[in-house]
Amino acid sequence: MTEDFRQKYGRWAVIAGASEGVGASLAGQLAERGLDLVLIARNESKLEELAATVSERHGVEVRPVVLDLTVPDISDRVAEATVDLEVGLLIYNAGAANRTTEFLDDTFEESLQQIRLACIGPVALARHFAPAMKDRGRGGIVLVGSLACLAGSSLLAVYSAVKAFNVNLAEGLWAELRPHGVDVCCTPLGMTWTEALERMGYAYDPDTVMLSEDVAREIIDNIGNGPTYPVGERNRIMASMVWTADRRTLVELMSAASTDSATKHAGAS
Repeated sequence: MTEDFRQKYGRWAVIAGASEGVGASLAGQLAERGLDLVLIARNESKLEELAATVSERHGVEVRPVVLDLTVPDISDRVAEATVDLEVGLLIYNAGAANRTTEFLDDTFEESLQQIRLACIGPVALARHFAPAMKDRGRGGIVLVGSLACLAGSSLLAVYSAVKAFNVNLAEGLWAELRPHGVDVCCTPLGMTWTEALERMGYAYDPDTVMLSEDVAREIIDNIGNGPTYPVGERNRIMASMVWTADRRTLVELMSAASTDSATKHAGAS
């Protein structure tokens, strides 16, 4: 299975948002499958510690990149850090710049920061890595999302909006890149037990909260099950109650309609 996985996605994977929680679990489990890693996060000490641990434990090469995913030149900075690598798997696992705050209590800059993190960041990195994946005829892009994408909510106005953006972006990329051998999947998560959740004062409840190790495993196992794959059986049931249509069928119908419209427009012009 390790050889099949590496053959499908190549030697190098990039995880953006990798210092702890789901990102750290993804790093360990991808290393178990034999992939070398580029780990991106802001917290230098945690990132360096994780990189050393993963490299020593699994015998893979790990390149830590200390970087804020909201910087204006994110694409250039990541390109520079990976210029010598053939990256076949991109996992964008950014968390929240802000959450559970009334829209009018946030500053405009704080709202923009969330948009930079969850919208501009994945667009920039997908735009950078996807062309080579398409040319090679293999690869994978995962946008780790949130069930907040299902609907707008008080205290989550911007957060839920950017998570809905992740879903639609991944679904559009899935429709465009799947014919070229590139997997794309958005993986909305429910409540997941991480260090960040613990710092926020939440108590662990196994009936409602998934472990980051289990979440990471399910993400990796379902990279090819796009365009959208809610993680956790309970979460899939919840999503299905909102998304009454099968997402893959819905995206295929929308894509066919868009293609037909574009063809007619091109013929008219």
